Amino acid sequence: MNTQAFPLSGVRILDFTQVMLGPCATQMLADFGADVIKIERPGAGDLSRHFFDVRSEEGMNNAVFSSLNRNKRSVEIDTKSDEGKQMVYDLVRNADVVVDNFRAGVMDRLGFGYDALKAINPRIICASGTGFGEKGPYAHKGGQDVLAQAMSGVMEKTADPSIERSIYSTTLCDYTAGMHLVQGILAALLARTKTGRGQRVSVSLYDSMIAMQMQEAAQWTKHREVLNWAAMPLTGVFDTTDGALVVVGAFKANPLRDICTALGIEDLSPTYPDLASQRANKPYLQDRFRAVFATDTTAHWIARLEEQDLLCAPVRALGEALEDPQTAINGMLLDFDHPVLGPLRVVGSPVHLSEAPLKLRHAPPRLGEHTDEVIAEFGLQQVAGAAE
Repeated sequence: MNTQAFPLSGVRILDFTQVMLGPCATQMLADFGADVIKIERPGAGDLSRHFFDVRSEEGMNNAVFSSLNRNKRSVEIDTKSDEGKQMVYDLVRNADVVVDNFRAGVMDRLGFGYDALKAINPRIICASGTGFGEKGPYAHKGGQDVLAQAMSGVMEKTADPSIERSIYSTTLCDYTAGMHLVQGILAALLARTKTGRGQRVSVSLYDSMIAMQMQEAAQWTKHREVLNWAAMPLTGVFDTTDGALVVVGAFKANPLRDICTALGIEDLSPTYPDLASQRANKPYLQDRFRAVFATDTTAHWIARLEEQDLLCAPVRALGEALEDPQTAINGMLLDFDHPVLGPLRVVGSPVHLSEAPLKLRHAPPRLGEHTDEVIAEFGLQQVAGAAE
């Protein structure tokens, strides 16, 4: 496919990001066709190159890093040296976006803050993802997914009051903030077509988690009531003879009646006709459901529940989801041969464009793999701190 078909073809991004928030954002922009040049520390690179088990030291690639950095080019630059700074400034002259996810103020201290870069290129867009924002009492704190879960109120709510608070096992905050960063960058690029000027874009893990709770926040600020979708009385996870399933008893005229019909028990809805009575008697209702679900298989109960048009699904492990035909049909897996790791399967893009389907233009790069290429392409001089 001609790269001109990609919506961000011709957009050049200087990517200072590492770990999760920033790289998942710049990877999506790269999937849309942007030329993403990953600026990495000489000899070390992105912190995620060293996560978990590094199966090969050559280029310091591993599965985690590879899942976040396809379609990018890697350049080693010592950004603390005068020569390295000049190299960045020269790249900025021909760039559209600079992205980082450092703590607030780090880019300014490095000499790469928005005011400094827009003096070089007034069209430049500087996009930052922080932990808690660029000002305020927590701006100094290092941003991390679990901290944002805790401080935003996300971790405090559980489906069952008897269950202790726990850390959500997937990087919910990083991914959400990363996608907000993509939205901000795309909006800034669109605005620039009208004004000719760049601007600052900023997101934070904290803000993204507050935004995710927009319904809960409105209920609290208006009525001082906790809205907890996971704790609804007819919603729950139930063990079966060979696994578990989840039922969402909502969005129907009488979901309690329909659940009872599916389970083959007496209709409890006349006794508990409304949400208030169902909430007050949730332990009893869920115990009744639990006892019946435990008598047969997940497939049996899914079929019975779906006969009543109830929202339900089996509870599965990630490996099972990855092997599901629906995952393949949706194009959510990308297979390729990595020059260091060999055959590799990673998650594709959840955004599907009919005129620009996902294409692997660059395998996840080895550290500094494209330094010489970029130096030659931009007419830069080889400097100390760049890969030799």
